[in-house]
Amino acid sequence: MQIKDVLLATGNGAFFYDDQAAIRSGATQDGFIYVGEPTTPGFDSIRIPASSLSVGLVLTDNTVVWGDMMSVQYSGAGGRDPLIDTSQTSDLTARVVTPRLLDVDVSRYLDACATVFEPFEHKRLPLAVEYGVSQALLRAAAHLQRKTMAEIICAEFDLSLPTCRVPIYCQSGDAREINVDKMILKAVDVLPHGLINSRQKFGEDGQTFVEFVKWVATRTREIGRPGYHPVLHFDVYSWIGQEIGLEPQRIADFICRTADMVPGFTLNIECPADFGSTQAQIDNYARIVSILDDRGSRARIVVDERCNTLEDIRLFAEAKAAHLVQIKAPDVGSIADTARAVLICKENQVGAYVGGSCTETDLSAQASVHVAVATRADMMLAKPGMGVDEAFSIVGNEQNRLLATLNRRGTQTENVE
Repeated sequence: MQIKDVLLATGNGAFFYDDQAAIRSGATQDGFIYVGEPTTPGFDSIRIPASSLSVGLVLTDNTVVWGDMMSVQYSGAGGRDPLIDTSQTSDLTARVVTPRLLDVDVSRYLDACATVFEPFEHKRLPLAVEYGVSQALLRAAAHLQRKTMAEIICAEFDLSLPTCRVPIYCQSGDAREINVDKMILKAVDVLPHGLINSRQKFGEDGQTFVEFVKWVATRTREIGRPGYHPVLHFDVYSWIGQEIGLEPQRIADFICRTADMVPGFTLNIECPADFGSTQAQIDNYARIVSILDDRGSRARIVVDERCNTLEDIRLFAEAKAAHLVQIKAPDVGSIADTARAVLICKENQVGAYVGGSCTETDLSAQASVHVAVATRADMMLAKPGMGVDEAFSIVGNEQNRLLATLNRRGTQTENVE
């Protein structure tokens, strides 16, 4: 089965794109907007509505399968691709990608991705293009073979079919207290993210952040159902390093003290510091991880900034420069590379977190579910958006539908045998 036409449709991401550099420099909030001038190229204001570009593959039986391209919330920061321009991306896709798509055999997923994503003018295609087109190609292969997307991933990477769900991690956005309550009432596996992305939210010497960590643990015990015991995961957007300095020992000391204040909980700290380059990040994160491990701390380091591409992920995993790697799917590019990234982490006995961004769409989130479940990731992000309910529903329900389907397939196979 071949692709006979390619459709493009502009759309909306589920949240907003934010200029991280401007926010770190002290931009203040006025209601939902940030006041001040943007500093990151591509931003005409500090906060702008997220956009997306859908690519539809028209197959010879007239079925249309879709994938969605977008940027992540903090585009252009930490070594990431710049903000997507949907008009330019649409033009590039029509001129360069569409002719390639019309020539590929969609039944061979990895081969099709390799052909379509060959460099153009000696440069890699924009990662947003890879991400969206790879979703569509995965859906095309699943349609052709009458299988789930997870089964295609398993077949391509020689994996056995999964039988277990992947723990889901929700993010609160700025509505911290209300959204934490939602997460606890819905028994979310990992919570709450917290969006600790400014000095005001982190506090002098981190005191505001520490009080929030303690409050989340207390609130979990107060209103959580009996036996509910989530992992506490906070993204501090490098504010530990910015506030107390870039000495690994001091950062590790701060994290250990924070973990000691919530005994009985595993504490994930994402992006404790930004050391300015990928190699510096690897060297210093490896040191922090070693200190925490030597102390037997219940705290775990999660890498995000400076760990974007598949090769970055390989370097961090091999160096044991994190307990858990966020595989930020749109930044990795092809969703096939998200699968590869999980497998690389597992080979190196490092946790694999299939992440992404609040700016994604329902389609990209559902495709990520199939990759995360197929590769047995250690956790995955509830996405898109910042509202908790919608993202948890989209990701959780897709996991449950997938596992019910695979369970039936397994039962049928046993009956035949």
